[in-house]
Amino acid sequence: MDNRAGEMSVFLATADSGSFSAAGRKLGLSPSAVSKLISRIEDRLGTSLIVRSTRALQLTPEGALYLDRARRILAEIDDAESLVTTGNVVPRGLLRVNTSVAFGEVHVLPLVPRFLALYPQVELDVTLTDTVIDLMDQRTDVAIRTGPLRDSSLKARKLLESRRVIVASPAYLKAHGTPRRPEDLARHNCLRFNFRRPADEWPFRDSASGEAFSVPVSGNVHGNSGVVLRQLVLEGVGLARLGGYHVQPDLASGRLVAVLEKYSAGDIELIHAVHIGHEHLATRIRTFIDFLADALKARSVR
Repeated sequence: MDNRAGEMSVFLATADSGSFSAAGRKLGLSPSAVSKLISRIEDRLGTSLIVRSTRALQLTPEGALYLDRARRILAEIDDAESLVTTGNVVPRGLLRVNTSVAFGEVHVLPLVPRFLALYPQVELDVTLTDTVIDLMDQRTDVAIRTGPLRDSSLKARKLLESRRVIVASPAYLKAHGTPRRPEDLARHNCLRFNFRRPADEWPFRDSASGEAFSVPVSGNVHGNSGVVLRQLVLEGVGLARLGGYHVQPDLASGRLVAVLEKYSAGDIELIHAVHIGHEHLATRIRTFIDFLADALKARSVR
């Protein structure tokens, strides 16, 4: 009897766990039995799906393609059975999510307990990194992206808009004074990102004339992420220009203070949830994106 769905389940467990032995423990099979099942699939397809070595297993390009399709097929089988038995499609299975460190720490991780309480059959795998990843290469279902979207092959849903804000701690402002005009920043320690930029300038806009202009800034600290700069600002090291979504809780609590709001450039960062385009999006992916969008809308994150 044809049991390709069962073989797909073995292949998914092997690809997700990274070894025959780990997949075997999960499925109650011996490592040799798992290896034989994978070989059976490869023999039938006439191509190698996994490169075997003494150190680790690695998917071939054909294996990555098969994994993606097999995951969708098995998810649809689960959805069909759930629809028949309960009348509803229940989100289930492994869901890999990637987000920036700042957005993940402030907005995604605090929502995880609520999401899992609503959908206990979903297994979350969350990665926080400020590196833009390839979703297919990293086998990621959903990624949260800040700023312009470069990959037009991905499907995207806007989660929120967030403007940049210049912030400082009350202790820093008490010790060094509050800048009243952008030109005052010349006397302040301005913390900046260490990404290569044409010039160290912060943008502003005159609220009366509407004229846009930039002011050179300098300081003795650089950082590679908003997480680094936010922590240093909280410690009273200086001022920083950060995403509003990142520092909103600090502003609400009074741990940080926004300055030069009268001269805000008004530049907006768009934040999207992106995923690989599929004709039929897996229920667990669609449910997570809907949940995240609704939760962020309720929080009025800016």
